[in-house]
Amino acid sequence: MDLARPAVPLLDLRAQYASIRSRVLEAIERVCDSQHFIMGPEVEALERELRDALEVEHAIAVSSGTDAILATLMALNIGPGDEVITSTYSFFATAGCISRVGATPVFVDIVPGTYNLDPAAVRAAMTPRTRAILPVHLYGLCADMAPLLQLAANANVPVIEDACQAIGARYRGTQAGSLGTAGCFSFFPSKNLGGFGDGGLVTTSDAALAREVRLLRNHGAEPKYFHKRIGGNFRLDALQAAVLRVKLPHLADWTERRRANAAHYQALLAEAGLTNVVTPPEEPAGYRHVFNQFIVRLPERDRVRKQLAAEGIGSEIYYPVPFHLQQCFASLNYARGRFPHAEAAAATTLALPIYAELTPAQQAAVVGAIAGALGG
Repeated sequence: MDLARPAVPLLDLRAQYASIRSRVLEAIERVCDSQHFIMGPEVEALERELRDALEVEHAIAVSSGTDAILATLMALNIGPGDEVITSTYSFFATAGCISRVGATPVFVDIVPGTYNLDPAAVRAAMTPRTRAILPVHLYGLCADMAPLLQLAANANVPVIEDACQAIGARYRGTQAGSLGTAGCFSFFPSKNLGGFGDGGLVTTSDAALAREVRLLRNHGAEPKYFHKRIGGNFRLDALQAAVLRVKLPHLADWTERRRANAAHYQALLAEAGLTNVVTPPEEPAGYRHVFNQFIVRLPERDRVRKQLAAEGIGSEIYYPVPFHLQQCFASLNYARGRFPHAEAAAATTLALPIYAELTPAQQAAVVGAIAGALGG
């Protein structure tokens, strides 16, 4: 390790916690004193606050981002014999939930610059069995939703937004999670709005769909012990809701600091003359990128990452294997080379530290380490 450079973790949750510690502990103490741990007033208050913050009609708190997707698919009665079109390049839950309800995930390639779903590829993949389109707003940048929404309208199928990495992102001025039939969010600790464990949210403007998700998250029971449907235990803990309520008022500031860090990375990489490092594209007009991850593409990615680790610089690969090459989806018979843009991204992308508390000196250390690894 170069002792002249500070160590830089991929994510430093302690730094965020230190800034809000007293309020978080007060919120936890409030829940402990109430002894009301499952659903209840804290969850209801969080739902109201998120509904207003995300500019949606309904916000239903659930146990994780994965369960947000799963419950939405269940609420839409998607199951065996149905196809759901989605990206081959995302976190596993996107595709796994489709299979869990018995439907068939239909994978398509990404747009190289944004890593998001290619609308032209979606159009080509649609069949009479298509029951939904599930775009992912990967890394905090919205997918190109207008053509996807038009395709869905023409086929009379819902659009389910996987916005798990994109809370607060915007597409042509409209918030992620309010563009399609439903939006799904994650409050995993590494997200821009992260809890002290798992948590998630479903958003929708469809009152009937909101009622179904609320029903399904509690084993389909209404009233208690009378089960209209077979649901699951998708409830959010009151402790998680209380923590998230403390954090939510800070989200806008934390997001702007992530965006500022992204801009600073762009400047540092340009100043270093690292022309062989591909940085995120310029933000399209009307979009708002929230940078859950700052992704670069670089030659000899694995060797560079190993050297960064030796320098005390954290990084991660999101994601090393596209869905169509995962063993669990081998029965779908996708061949290597079928989706070249996703496969190239999996082989060359690297996530750099981007959290709100990251300092300019730490960013300079990251770029310096990359330059050293690439011989710059």
